[in-house]
Amino acid sequence: MRSVWLWPQVGQYCEVSGTSELQYQQVVTGGNSRLRGQNLIQMADQGELFPVAAGAEVRAPLATRMRPRTFDEMVGQRKVVDVLRQLTRSGNLPSIILWGPPGTGKTTLAGLLATETSARMVAMSAVTAGVADLRKVVAEARVHRRAGIRTVLFIDEIHRFNKAQQDAILPHVEDGTVTLIGATTENPSFEVISPLLSRSRVFRLEQLDRDELKHVVERGLKEVNASIAPDAMEALLEVARGDARVALNGLEAAAALAGEATIGLEHVERAMQERHLLYDRAGDQHYDIVSALIKSVRGSDPDAAVYWMARMLEAGEDLMFVARRLVILAAEDVGLADPQALSVAMAAQQAAHFVGMPEAVLPLTEAALYLALAPKSNSALTSYGAARELIQETGNEPVPMHLRNAVTGLMRSMGYGRDYRYAHDYEGGVADQVHMPANLKGRKVYEPNPRDRKPGK
Repeated sequence: MRSVWLWPQVGQYCEVSGTSELQYQQVVTGGNSRLRGQNLIQMADQGELFPVAAGAEVRAPLATRMRPRTFDEMVGQRKVVDVLRQLTRSGNLPSIILWGPPGTGKTTLAGLLATETSARMVAMSAVTAGVADLRKVVAEARVHRRAGIRTVLFIDEIHRFNKAQQDAILPHVEDGTVTLIGATTENPSFEVISPLLSRSRVFRLEQLDRDELKHVVERGLKEVNASIAPDAMEALLEVARGDARVALNGLEAAAALAGEATIGLEHVERAMQERHLLYDRAGDQHYDIVSALIKSVRGSDPDAAVYWMARMLEAGEDLMFVARRLVILAAEDVGLADPQALSVAMAAQQAAHFVGMPEAVLPLTEAALYLALAPKSNSALTSYGAARELIQETGNEPVPMHLRNAVTGLMRSMGYGRDYRYAHDYEGGVADQVHMPANLKGRKVYEPNPRDRKPGK
């Protein structure tokens, strides 16, 4: 059985267009010049490198194995892909900044651009690379340029390069020694220096929508030869939130946990390490009594409210814990029925902190009585709950372009803030425009409670 070999790596390897072999870029040679420029895969086959274990297999994560090899295999980002495809066909590949959330295909697109233009690609991460690494890449690029080979320099997380590091790239981008492809999750208007930005084209990538992400997962199921239950699929899509890398690597872990069985909800939860709040300390007086305090205030029982609060304070409970519970109650259970309740609770918290025990019991008792006697409305709680359910149902809907703040020329050119209506310019201070995401137009999260008090009344 063939041995598998590993070798120390300090740099990057690149895939040469038209072949499937990874060729030497940089390697720890231990002073052995014989290794320089050699094809490491061929040397491994001949047993000349470092044996690890016969029959061992070092597999890349599923997200890496599933990386598209052509533009046609890309899922999502159709507008961007169409433009980039045209650029590669023209043979005129400019420097590019790919801006978007994690798992949307930035690294994949960089590799495809290099392959489609028959370029040599050198990849580095701005987290670990420095100016010395850039100089080495530029020196190698000059040699390859004389041989008629283009060098694509892919810098992941380019926003982590400081100004001096970005300045070091600039002249070599300008003279064409390297074609820069930078990937960033941050707004390049703020994170990339203006001279470099002006010499690059910026492409904005969006998170994959639910159907696109599901298509990616279905491809992954074929790769791992597994099936998945419908509720497990929905849970995986929800947790991944448009990130193909998270979805695929989570799928691989869930498949490993399931073994030969169908991937179920429990496998996805374990694979994605879902965290749940724990309120399971049965018999613990701390939680029993605070629960009684909360329910007594909510139930408008001032006697029980003060009794249970006194039980806590007399037992030595932290003052600020009690004060925090009263503040929460003021917003959750009194709310808009008496907006002044929140001010009373906050004043009690400040006063208790200021005077300390034993006098702190007085402002806290005043607040507890006020909250218990106040009219009740939980519209703040139900409104937020409805908003959260809507987010869980629909994911991260994009902010409408007219609501985005256009603070740079790049953002204005991309349509940020276009057609926004300034409310104060309209009668009654209300402009007729949509503020929810386009796909959620008309959806409501606030249901007025009859006891809610409107502002100014």
